[in-house]
Amino acid sequence: MLFVKKIYQVTSTFPNTEKYSLTSQISRCAVSIPSNIAEGCSRNSQKDFSRFLQISLGSAFELETQIEIAKELNFVDQGQYDDLIPELHVIQKRIQALKKYVETQTNPNG
Repeated sequence: MLFVKKIYQVTSTFPNTEKYSLTSQISRCAVSIPSNIAEGCSRNSQKDFSRFLQISLGSAFELETQIEIAKELNFVDQGQYDDLIPELHVIQKRIQALKKYVETQTNPNG
């Protein structure tokens, strides 16, 4: 959730013309990551939890693409990019590891 806050801080500097396009899309993706993890935790099965982790992971990769686009459009400077991308990669790896763990709990024999 701290990463979401960073994303909101960065997108607050985007041009007003991007308010309903890239800014909105980036914000929605960022919020989707912890939201889907939380929703998955509330489910009654590990299989459902794994599915929500996959959705969260998809949002994380989508967000990475959008940050790349924002950098290409000079909405994100190199310093911001160098701060965001490595942290996002850590989040992606953590979600992947949690998903793998949850799946071993779902199917301990395979």
